[in-house]
This record gives sequence, C-alpha cells and structure tokens, in this order.
Amino acid sequence: MDTRTPFEQTYYPPVPTKFTKHIRVNLIWQFIRFLVINIKMLRMVRKH
Repeated sequence: MDTRTPFEQTYYPPVPTKFTKHIRVNLIWQFIRFLVINIKMLRMVRKH
C-alpha cells in the first residue's frame, strides 16, 4: 500500500471543476436525473 505524507500534492482530494459545480446546483439537471432514476426504479419494481 502506498503511504501518503501530509502536505504533498497527492494528499489532497481533487477539486471539482466549474462545470461540475454548476451541474450540482442546476435544478433542471437535478430534475432530469430524478426522473431517470425514478423510471429505472419503476422498471425494476415492475419486473418483480
């Protein structure tokens, strides 16, 4: 296992990009993802 020493570049997690931050707070995108996940769940429940 590779050990990391504090204060090195590999010690810190990656910082999200501007686009990633925008997608996380975009209500339209969240609603679309919500619909997609619900459709997937409905398909799974319907199979059983």
